[in-house]
Amino acid sequence: MLRVEGLSHAFKNGNETTLVLQQISFVVHKGEMVALLGSSGSGKSTLLNLMAGLMKPTEGEIYIADNNIVKMNENKLAEFRRTHIGFIFQAYELLPNLTVRENIELPLVFQSERPSIRKQKALKLLEQVGIPDKGDMFPSQLSGGQQQRVSIARSLITEPSVIFADEPTGNLDTKTEEEILAILKELNRTMNTTFIIVTHEREVANQTQHIITLRDGRLEQSQSPEPDQAEEVIQ
Repeated sequence: MLRVEGLSHAFKNGNETTLVLQQISFVVHKGEMVALLGSSGSGKSTLLNLMAGLMKPTEGEIYIADNNIVKMNENKLAEFRRTHIGFIFQAYELLPNLTVRENIELPLVFQSERPSIRKQKALKLLEQVGIPDKGDMFPSQLSGGQQQRVSIARSLITEPSVIFADEPTGNLDTKTEEEILAILKELNRTMNTTFIIVTHEREVANQTQHIITLRDGRLEQSQSPEPDQAEEVIQ
């Protein structure tokens, strides 16, 4: 589903060049739930932006569903993101003047989908994330955990090839974090959707099937959680 080959990236500031990623290579298979784990400054946010097609790498290739996004021009890349990539953000990024259902439908509005189809899909996703009665409410009327459920539903509505979740539980308390991770795992299982979760928390990473660890811009290791840590995932 996603393949990264020899990826390096540097930022220039005047005459200075800072190398933030160095020769990163890994593969994510369809339906995997993967953690991209690293501390602040490890390069994981830059890697996320590159994989999502928001930046071009200095060197290397990125394939999503056998499409090399590095070779795409801006127009084709924007179109590709609309159909193949979903996003879940730490701060939810919901539009306050739209209802919950309208926020979920928004990606399909950009695809010119019919209103009846948009509504049908949004209502189904509201059920799947456990808030079927919140569609006519506004984001400000919801708790943080409920808003993140809306963000998850919105990311799924285009049935993307891969969903990038950037610290999706970073603003939540421990109990709500567990609930959100349980929802992500259930959606991953039932919909066979590929998730890449960016996190600095080992506890979050251990809930996934595959952990990619970055340190100082390099791939430190790519592994599955230890058997006892992975027990919850297997269940």
